[in-house]
Amino acid sequence: MFRKFFISIGLCIILLSSSFSFAINDTMYVWSNRENAISTTSSNTTCEGNFLNITSGSATLIEQSTGQILYEHNSHEQLRPASVTKVMTILLIMEALDNGTISLEDNVPCSEKASSMGGSQIWLDTSETLTVHEMLKAICVVSANDCCVAMAEFLAGSEELFVEQMNLKAKELGMNDTCFKNCHGIDEDGHLTSSNDIAIMSRELLSKHPKITEYTTIWMDSLRNGESELVNTNKIIRNYNGATGLKTGSTSLALFNLSASATRDGLSLIAVIMKGETSAVRFSEAQKLLDYGFSNYEFVQCAKAGDIVKTIEINKGTVSSVDVIYETDSGALIKKGEKDNVTTQVVLDEKISAPISEGQKLGEIHYLLNDDVIATTNLIAKQEVKKLTLVNMFTHTFGKWFSLLR
Repeated sequence: MFRKFFISIGLCIILLSSSFSFAINDTMYVWSNRENAISTTSSNTTCEGNFLNITSGSATLIEQSTGQILYEHNSHEQLRPASVTKVMTILLIMEALDNGTISLEDNVPCSEKASSMGGSQIWLDTSETLTVHEMLKAICVVSANDCCVAMAEFLAGSEELFVEQMNLKAKELGMNDTCFKNCHGIDEDGHLTSSNDIAIMSRELLSKHPKITEYTTIWMDSLRNGESELVNTNKIIRNYNGATGLKTGSTSLALFNLSASATRDGLSLIAVIMKGETSAVRFSEAQKLLDYGFSNYEFVQCAKAGDIVKTIEINKGTVSSVDVIYETDSGALIKKGEKDNVTTQVVLDEKISAPISEGQKLGEIHYLLNDDVIATTNLIAKQEVKKLTLVNMFTHTFGKWFSLLR
């Protein structure tokens, strides 16, 4: 028994001394392949000029995941948004829901101001309350102005304070063409935005709060125990394959506006039309934009957060290797037919030394289209690796030794 003990001690000393004599090898290596395609599209995909012959005053088409602009026509012209304003109102409601400030079951009262709103409404009465869930349904499906004001007052104390929050959020998102004067979109001097900015806030809503599509895809529903019927103002929902929303708007001054969203085969698009001459025009031109996007682009999902890229050796660690994984999900927006031109290039330390923390960045993977970098994703350690010390080496050795004696 004692012979095994002294042999173990000797081996431990030899191993420890040899491990600390290793020279740190920080040699970098790169490997490439043409089998994976990932993250954003190349910068030259934006289509300039009105070759789709859009007759509306302004139009923008973007890909939802990356925000890449695929088509634009007068995209920064400041125009009246009408009820498409409600995209921002809905966004702030969803943020409050997701951060726990409010819940879908909360009861929302109706003030005199809310009940007196004109335009599209469900005729709220000051004697009734609706839940946040019911308010959201009314706002998303029938564009209820009275519900918007009630929710604004519920969240911020007054519509005026809520509008301040709307403008702060617009600034945060880089909506530089936008100034909100109210939360519902009824025409008011200075209440302006652009199709570019509507695309930005629509993307924020759909990307950060995807549950909103549970409301924006409702075609018909009801409130008040079936007494109030709801029919969606957005005909895209009923007539377009893959439609996910989002919001209509029209007044005599704004004319006809629409933020239309749809997803097919993993590709999500947002088409914005402003100042369409008729309701039919806004729907047909939004569909034209969506059709153009789905016909010419594809989104390739190629990396999933947590998937192992490679296992690399570790110097001076309690274990000899660590798994390297993708930090985030990734995919590439590319023109159809370009998939075979996408390559991956990984830059990673060949050998690194402990300690390594879980989630520590170890390298990067670059995605290229025709040799142009279109995205970069971090590669991180899947697990922690502690530094090899005299204490943990003896602990490990004695653990093995005692297990042999049992």
